[in-house]
Amino acid sequence: MKAIILAGGLGTRISEETHLKPKPMIEIGGKPILWHIMKMYSSYGVNDFVICCGYKGYVIKEYFANYFLHMSDVTFDMAHNKMEVHQRNAEPWKVTLIDTGDDTLTGGRLKRVSDYIKDESEFCFTYGDGVSDIDIGALIAFHRQHGKLATVTAVQPPGRYGALALSGHQVTGFTEKPRGDGGLINGGFFVLSPKCLNLIKDDRTTWEAEPLISLASSGELMSYEHDGFWQAMDTLRDKTHLEELWESGQAPWKNW
Repeated sequence: MKAIILAGGLGTRISEETHLKPKPMIEIGGKPILWHIMKMYSSYGVNDFVICCGYKGYVIKEYFANYFLHMSDVTFDMAHNKMEVHQRNAEPWKVTLIDTGDDTLTGGRLKRVSDYIKDESEFCFTYGDGVSDIDIGALIAFHRQHGKLATVTAVQPPGRYGALALSGHQVTGFTEKPRGDGGLINGGFFVLSPKCLNLIKDDRTTWEAEPLISLASSGELMSYEHDGFWQAMDTLRDKTHLEELWESGQAPWKNW
C-alpha cells in the first residue's frame, strides 16, 4: 500500500524556520517531521511513499539522496578521497519525490501524482506537518470495511478549527467552527480510492474544499474517529511542544 504525503507548502505561520527549508523538513528531536510521519506509517507496514514536493523541494530530495549520511557514522579519508560508512542504517522504504509546483494547492498536488496510485485499490494520504498515535492499521481496515470512496480521520483539536458535521460515521458536511466543546475536525489522515482524484479539477483546487464537500454530499466520505493524541505543527509554539514531548521520551506518536 502507498502513502502520499503533501510536502510542498510555504508554512507561512512558522516562517522562523521555513525561510530556509520546507515545513516538513523542520526537525523534531533532530529528525524532520516528515521522517516522523513516515516512521508512523512504516510501523504499520506502509513503506511505499510518494512525496509531493514544492517550495524548496530540493532540500527534501537532498535529504533522501544522502539519507545514509544523516543516519550513519562515517569516516572521510581526505588524503585518498574515500568515504567509509559505519553502522549503515536503512529503512525498508521506497520514496518517490515529485515536484508538484511551488504554487499548486493541496488538491492539485494530489492530482499531479495520480499516475503513481492509479492502479491501487486504495491509498493513504496525509499532510507533512502532523503527528498522531492513530492506529493506521485500524484506519485502513475501517476504510475497507465500509466500502465508500474516502475515509477521513476525525480528531478532537487542541484548539478551535473548522469542524466536521457527522451522521454516525458518515461525513455530511463542514462547519466553520466547532459546535461547542467536542467538535471534531479533519485530522489529515485519509484513506482514499483513486476515483477520488476525478473530483480534482486542476492545480487551483483545494482538496479540503470542492472534492471533500462533493464526497460528503454524495455519501462517499466516512469518518474514522480517533480520540487519542493528534498535533499539527502550525506555529513555533507547536514545534516547541512537540520537541518537549520527544525529549521527554514519551512522544505519543512514537510507536517504533
